[in-house]
Amino acid sequence: MGLRINDTVPNFTAETDQGTIQFHDWIGDNWAILFSHPKDFTPVCTTEFSAVAQLNDEWAARGTKVIGVSVDNVEDHKKWKKDIEAYGNASPGFPIIADDGLAVSKAFDMLPAEAYLPDGRTPADSATVRSVFIIGPDKQLKLSMTYPMTVGRNFAEILRALDGLQMSAKGVATPANWVPGEDVIIPPAVSNDEAKEKFGEFEMIFPYLRKTKAPS
Repeated sequence: MGLRINDTVPNFTAETDQGTIQFHDWIGDNWAILFSHPKDFTPVCTTEFSAVAQLNDEWAARGTKVIGVSVDNVEDHKKWKKDIEAYGNASPGFPIIADDGLAVSKAFDMLPAEAYLPDGRTPADSATVRSVFIIGPDKQLKLSMTYPMTVGRNFAEILRALDGLQMSAKGVATPANWVPGEDVIIPPAVSNDEAKEKFGEFEMIFPYLRKTKAPS
């Protein structure tokens, strides 16, 4: 059975291009994003890693650590990072896990337990390793999404989703297409009197849909 929202994510020890990590220790008290790729030196993945590198300051501003996973070895990761930096004109300072044994991909249910990498493999052999996992400081899965090989991930949306998750941790919810600065939703479990005490003024659109200013 795959990981579900609010499950504690697997803890593992892995080699990266920046040394050995123990995953939960590496997360520490931060938010974390684990984004996975089926092979180094592939076109869509190179553009995606570059996009992540360009957002270095945005991740830091949100107290979020990012880490890549690719089912190749450390030396390939180090070589690939040169292409990533050249394409995006930004240094990929985040680590990349060397998941050539597929342990992480299987632990996160991106590949079945019996999967293996055949000789002369292509990205198609590990095509489902195309996921994003946003993890809270409590080490629980907050959001996951999986893309096909041919569609590049929208990291602006991943950043927006992270903002929404961090806002919802304050006891509210966010409406469709929400971005920071816009009003948020008061959960139905909160009574009108409790909402008034906690949030002050709010707009009642329907009895079950109430909006208020986002808490600071």
